[in-house]
Amino acid sequence: MTQQGVRWTADQVLALAPDAASREAAGRLATAGPWSEVGSSDGGTVWGVCRGGGGGPYRTVVDVADASGPTCTCGCPSLRYPCKHALGLLLLWASGDGAVPEGEPPAWAERWLTGRREDAEAAAGAEAVETGAAGAEAAAGAAGDPSGSDPRTRDPVAARRRAERRAERITAGATELEQRLADLLRGGLAEVEQTGYAWWEETAARMVDAQAPGLASRVRELGSTASSGPDWPVRLLEECALLHLLDQGWLRRDRLPQDLAATVRTRVGLPATADGPAVRDQWLILAQYDSVDARLTTRRVWLYGTETGRTALLLSYGAAGRAPELTLPVGLSLDAELSTYPGGGRRRAALGKRFAPPAPVEIRPKGVTPSQALARYGRALRDDPWLESVPVTLEQVVPVPDGDSWQLADASGETALPLTPAFGNRAGLWRLVALSGGVPVQVFGECGHRGFTPLTAWPAGPGQAVSLN
Repeated sequence: MTQQGVRWTADQVLALAPDAASREAAGRLATAGPWSEVGSSDGGTVWGVCRGGGGGPYRTVVDVADASGPTCTCGCPSLRYPCKHALGLLLLWASGDGAVPEGEPPAWAERWLTGRREDAEAAAGAEAVETGAAGAEAAAGAAGDPSGSDPRTRDPVAARRRAERRAERITAGATELEQRLADLLRGGLAEVEQTGYAWWEETAARMVDAQAPGLASRVRELGSTASSGPDWPVRLLEECALLHLLDQGWLRRDRLPQDLAATVRTRVGLPATADGPAVRDQWLILAQYDSVDARLTTRRVWLYGTETGRTALLLSYGAAGRAPELTLPVGLSLDAELSTYPGGGRRRAALGKRFAPPAPVEIRPKGVTPSQALARYGRALRDDPWLESVPVTLEQVVPVPDGDSWQLADASGETALPLTPAFGNRAGLWRLVALSGGVPVQVFGECGHRGFTPLTAWPAGPGQAVSLN
């Protein structure tokens, strides 16, 4: 529905799902049976009432034409966003078989839409007032009048002292970690199996006390590497070396180039702001996926500037068990501004002003060969030695088996990239194989030292992007 009445595809709808269980449940609701009072409008709204298994029926409304991204409401008690009812309704609408006719929204749907418009207008007004106030404070500060400004900005000396105290704590933590790593290697990796995970967790806790969450996270990863399968001592030694390099980078940060020093600060865990200039472009939404741990759900969204040719990463977070709010449908294009964060490569960005809702686009990202992808990763490691992977679009590749695993070979068959072992166990592999059918396709994914992880693919001829998550 977006612009000019164009409906989304099922893949674009399912890309909004917070997890695999939601996708599966939505598929069961993508039929007319559970629904009544369904309809859609040219304005970009879909609504319906779903027969609930418990406390239903549930009134569901989805606005897919909101410039801030797809939004929805539902009467169900689910904590997932979007819920299975919203996804199922969108799948029913995306099928285009007449099950969701066009019409005027009922009163209950119109009330929600009106409320959203009023909230958006109020937020815009508040933002304008806040921006004006910030400008006035800046002008007052420039004139030597600090009245009315934030105490933190009014006292730069205090802010500098806070930063210095935290840097001192991190330095103490990094120095302690260096000693712990030296003791570990002096005793030999064979003893690691005897120490158990408690040693790693206690070391990570010490890094948290030192206000270095990035170091704590890497220590926990070391604990999960120990005794994790064949050749684990090799992998553990490699990760210990990278952690030692990060420690030394922090301890000698004043002697590093500016971008590399910014990368070290970010890797250690210091917060950063998107200080790069705002760049407006038609950003193709390449991929979206979540990673979950006991504390946090992290959503990664890859974008490609159709005019600038830049690839950018958006990060969004949600508390454990809850999906992040940022949701962008794969395969559509977003007219928006992005500002980059500091650090090597400047891939990570912050999403700024959006000028229109996501809309279909025929443009695809430019592709490279497998050998060029590896060279790109090698160059990126110079700016960020701790980089796990880089975003790459492979042009004209075919998925082919390689013993017990798979790889992506170029059309000539001369070069290939192995797929990461984790991807080989996903349903996305068979979607990719089916899409190709032995014919070269275009694939976007992440290329790193573990191999290539496909995220999205396009068919050889005309066709929509297919999410492989």
